[in-house]
Amino acid sequence: MTTVLPPDADWVSRLADETIAEAEKRGTKVVVASGISPSGPVHLGNLREVMTPHLVADEIRRRGIECEHIISWDDFDRYRKVPNVEGVDASYEQYIGMPLTRVPAPKGSSASSWAEHFRAQFEEGLAALGVVYRGISQSEQYGAGAYTDQILFAMSKRDELDAILARYRTLPKPDGDAAGSGKPVKGGKKAPVLSEEEQAAAAEAEAGSGAAAEDDGGSASGYYPYKPYCSACGTDFTTVTAYDDATHDLTYTCRCGHTETVDLREHRNGKLVWKIDWPMRWSVEKVVFEPSGVDHQSPGSSFVVGKDVAPIFGWERPLGPMYAFVGIKGMAKMSSSKGGVPTPKDALGIMEPALLRWLYARKKPNQSFTVAFDSDVQRMYDEWDALVAKVAADKGQPGDVAAYVRASTTAEKVLPATEYPVAYRTLASISDITTGDETQTLRIVGTLDPANPPSSLDALRPRLTNVENWVARYMPDDERTVVRETKNADALAAASDEQKTALRILLDGLDVPGEQGLPRIEDAWSLDGLTTQVYGVPKVQIGKGADFRPDRKADPETAAALGASQREFFKLLYTLLIDKETGPRLPTLLLAVGPQRLRELVTP
Repeated sequence: MTTVLPPDADWVSRLADETIAEAEKRGTKVVVASGISPSGPVHLGNLREVMTPHLVADEIRRRGIECEHIISWDDFDRYRKVPNVEGVDASYEQYIGMPLTRVPAPKGSSASSWAEHFRAQFEEGLAALGVVYRGISQSEQYGAGAYTDQILFAMSKRDELDAILARYRTLPKPDGDAAGSGKPVKGGKKAPVLSEEEQAAAAEAEAGSGAAAEDDGGSASGYYPYKPYCSACGTDFTTVTAYDDATHDLTYTCRCGHTETVDLREHRNGKLVWKIDWPMRWSVEKVVFEPSGVDHQSPGSSFVVGKDVAPIFGWERPLGPMYAFVGIKGMAKMSSSKGGVPTPKDALGIMEPALLRWLYARKKPNQSFTVAFDSDVQRMYDEWDALVAKVAADKGQPGDVAAYVRASTTAEKVLPATEYPVAYRTLASISDITTGDETQTLRIVGTLDPANPPSSLDALRPRLTNVENWVARYMPDDERTVVRETKNADALAAASDEQKTALRILLDGLDVPGEQGLPRIEDAWSLDGLTTQVYGVPKVQIGKGADFRPDRKADPETAAALGASQREFFKLLYTLLIDKETGPRLPTLLLAVGPQRLRELVTP
């Protein structure tokens, strides 16, 4: 599906304009790129590395312009440390220093290697998100000799490359720049201002990023931009000691004691060091646009150095905005070395693809945001549903419409959507209360809009499936709802006469002369009807109509008194129904309980 958005609709449109212009200037087709190292769970922070160029490429394709998005799988990178993930124990320390494609997959996995295991997980999420790309395995590229000419060229230019890197090795790093403190950075612009939590995360990333912290090729024996893996022990704890430009013979020693001389024209068991490898690949793939994170754009890091290295290979550094971190509520920063890191597949278990796409589309790359796996996922869905309604009513601003279109469609297709959408928080309450009983769920949802009930639960999916997963996996224990089996006699005995009267009005209604009264509870059995009923009880008790709305400015005392009465009444109902003072929205709770059982539990 191709939807052409108006010019300058949002940040994606503007970056697409710049990328198209840059490709024209370079005389090449538009190629955007992402680089992912499958060194552990590829999490929602890594997803921004893919979603930013994906959205730009998708916008370009919507305009009918050829554009390729490549994802370079950095699976020939070294295995740096043992992460805290399922199926992995201390025995994996023996593989540190080996290529990720030669490390066994976590125990219990059917994948052929560590890299394949985590790559497959991530690719499953990308497919569900509608991301179109061409994947390139660096293990396959290096193993096939695809970069042999570039390796030999880099070795011939090693003195020049060393001189470039030398300018950055001693460059002082201003405090806070990479962490987004808002202080001026190179070029006079200010870094995006991040929270204290995000600044700590940025500092961690700058110190701990595998690619950014990789050896740049310098050693006591000289500078060599090529790093061989040892043919004896398989690791990269190697040091190049000599290289003959005429014969291309390279000699290296390894920590294990092995020494070897290889012909670099034929050698397939090594790679260029990261700060040379990345710019080299820009030239091979003719990359025009590739964003990167804070850790790659701090002073002296790979993207900065790449500006000077890329011309050695006959190319210019791509356009590359810095993207900010994506957080999970309650986690300072997602790190692949820490257990329990949410991946796109995890997120898609509790939210529809369009919602997850929207979270990335609505924010500029340099704006950080948080993905909620706790109860705030309900708030995210409320915002999404409000946007959908606004766009459907033709009331959305250009930025709103652009974010919606980019979230719900791609240049190729429409993303799956729920045919009969019910508010996420409402479905969560229903799923929690009914413990997933499908008959009960369908009955309750049918009462939300009696004139237009869903034909089956299939109409509620995939959102209902997402909700069921969230309730089972992430709903806080203190928010779970268990309806009482028997009457709370003590609470009813302790209720005041006024409270007992309120309960009778809730069940049997009350006529108010000249005003809107309340019917019997069975005659109000819909979401709207029960909402009017529970909020109306304190109103009719003071002789007002159920539709009474006090003027908070003209009569603040009445408004305050009515609000206090409603809160006390609600607290009483929660106590009688679920032994708590708060809980899910009362109308939804009552729908789940049913009128007969409600009478049994709250009749004085």
